[in-house]
Amino acid sequence: MLERNHLHIIKEVNRLKSVTAAAESLNLSQSAVSHTIAKLERRFGVKLWHRKGNTLVYSQAGLYLLSLADKMVTEFEHAERVLQEFAQGRRGIMRIGMECHPCEQWLMGKIQQFLKAWPEVDVEIKSAFRFDGIAALKANEIDVLITPDPVNTEGLNFRSVFNYNLCIVVSEQNPLYNKAFVTAQDLENQILYTVPVGYNRLDVYTRFLDPANVQPKRRVPIESTEMMLQLVSANRGVAVLPEWLVSSHESRLGIKGISIGNKGLQKSVNVGVRDDDLQLDYVKGFIESTRSNV
Repeated sequence: MLERNHLHIIKEVNRLKSVTAAAESLNLSQSAVSHTIAKLERRFGVKLWHRKGNTLVYSQAGLYLLSLADKMVTEFEHAERVLQEFAQGRRGIMRIGMECHPCEQWLMGKIQQFLKAWPEVDVEIKSAFRFDGIAALKANEIDVLITPDPVNTEGLNFRSVFNYNLCIVVSEQNPLYNKAFVTAQDLENQILYTVPVGYNRLDVYTRFLDPANVQPKRRVPIESTEMMLQLVSANRGVAVLPEWLVSSHESRLGIKGISIGNKGLQKSVNVGVRDDDLQLDYVKGFIESTRSNV
């Protein structure tokens, strides 16, 4: 059987023009090298070279294996480096899932820095898990989850990378427009647009409306952030969105973000990964690249 060490020997013998020198270069004895080549020659019934004075002359079989060695030894060495990079987290494929549309918009402002720093890591954005990211991360369908709602789950690790405030988005035609902050009672007569998740995952309910025993006129779940903003702009209702996202659309759409309560409603963007992947350099690099402010 032709093996990698055969190609190494053939390449070194050609480079150094000597079996003895090749053996020394490969940290082998001369007899070990001669025995390895002789065994290969017997196995296939060919001679790889013969001596002509002090010169080694390659046979056709020897020249074929030499051309193969020139290509394959380099490929093997490259493959070893690549495998080491995989093991060290310098190379790989990182599949990123997001649990909300604002998370995707936030990521687009961050990803360029990571892509430049980690050219050997391919990035895939998986939007199919937008509202079921925890299950996808546990099932190895994604490698990183961007979420505003981390869940304490065995085997998963979440890091907060960006803090922000939620706000109530209103049209300039809405009576709430000139208020410094909204109270729970202010929302009783408002249609409230939210992302399509359960009530237990909506902070505007669990931390604001429910404690005050107040419900909006109607809640309408909407997946598209842009659609929410358009509906608010048309004064069809109000929406709950991150303050940082709304600020870039205020003048264009005639809308404004108002603080939820007089102290605001703080949230954070979190990066979730499996515990086993935390040691990968590119995972650590991604988390670090997302920590700066928007």
